[in-house]
Amino acid sequence: MRFTTSLRAVAGVALAGGLLLTASCKKNNEVTTSTEDVVSAQDAGLGDEENATTADLVEAAAPQDATASASATVVDAPELARLLPPCATRTYDAATRTLTLNFGTTNCLCPDGRYRRGVITAVFSGPYRQAGAVVTINRTNYFVNDNQHLGTRIITNLGSGSFDLVVQNASIIFANGGGTTSWSSQRRYTRTAGFGTPSILDDVYSITGSLTGTNRRGISYTAAIQQPLIKKFAVGCARHFVVGTIELTNTNAKAMLLNYDPTGTQACDNVASVTQNGRTYTIYLK
Repeated sequence: MRFTTSLRAVAGVALAGGLLLTASCKKNNEVTTSTEDVVSAQDAGLGDEENATTADLVEAAAPQDATASASATVVDAPELARLLPPCATRTYDAATRTLTLNFGTTNCLCPDGRYRRGVITAVFSGPYRQAGAVVTINRTNYFVNDNQHLGTRIITNLGSGSFDLVVQNASIIFANGGGTTSWSSQRRYTRTAGFGTPSILDDVYSITGSLTGTNRRGISYTAAIQQPLIKKFAVGCARHFVVGTIELTNTNAKAMLLNYDPTGTQACDNVASVTQNGRTYTIYLK
């Protein structure tokens, strides 16, 4: 279960980089981040959040033996129940190496407090904990809190706890005419410490990659990691990146740089900075 824990935590912090920026900018009245950038960060964060949940579900529900349809899941029943609600069903077809998680056609309340309906399918190339193994994840009529999520996610195991995550033709269609956001992204999660030990507290990841999308207001943008994001799981460090920068640029030629280590000390704290229009502001991540 080390792979699950690490992927969930890393993806969750990637989400925080987008969503917490909004809260921080509202807290500091001097920050003049453009609305387009804030909406883009929010939309990217929503996608990252559901990517993390989907990866958790697929990992937990994966078969121990990919060649047997009746194989037990990777985790035991009580652990699986912490992720997959009773209103959802799990099936696995060894002939096609396809895992199906069906949340039904009406809203199903999940342990994370969100309502889901529709189907997640994951096709395994083999035991994906082996280097080179691939899992291709798709969604059919899949909704989270009535927002429809589309697109393909591909996870490739690189060995030694590292992996690539490619998101293709993804979109969220917001309920009640709230618009549509779409994007594609590529990220590499390189484990630099902690592989092979029983604890996650010594784990360290270096994250690179970029995202290109259009937010729900129709503004195209890119979010590119300029300096690798470093994620440590040690006590006091796990909530935020300790170093790294992300540049968010939209089609209005506005750019915003988010810096997780403005002091250059790689401290385990919630201090970051935003630079836009030639001005730099300190923000505090929640």
